[in-house]
Amino acid sequence: MVTISVLVTIAIPEASSLKEKRAVIRSLVERLRSRMHVSAAEVGDQNYVSRAQVGFAVVSGDLAAARSVVEACQRFIDDHLLGRGEVIDAVEDEVMLG
Repeated sequence: MVTISVLVTIAIPEASSLKEKRAVIRSLVERLRSRMHVSAAEVGDQNYVSRAQVGFAVVSGDLAAARSVVEACQRFIDDHLLGRGEVIDAVEDEVMLG
C-alpha cells in the first residue's frame, strides 16, 4: 500500500477579502473530492487573504497508479485556478507500507 500526501501553496492575488479567497479554495477542495476522488482540505494560511494551503492524499495498492492520480490532481488544480490564482509550491510525501 502506498499513500501520497501533497501540500499545495496557492497565491490568490485578486482576492481582496477572506470571503473571496475562501470561495476559490472551497470550490477547489470540493471539486478535488468529487471529481478526483481524493481526500482534500484547506490546511494552512487560513487567515491570509492572498495565500492558501490545500492538502490532498491518495491511497493505492500500486505506486504508479497513485502517482498518476497525484499528477492528474496537480493538472486539475492548475486548470481550476486559471485566472484566479496560481500554485507557488507543492510538497509531496510518499509512504509505502507492506
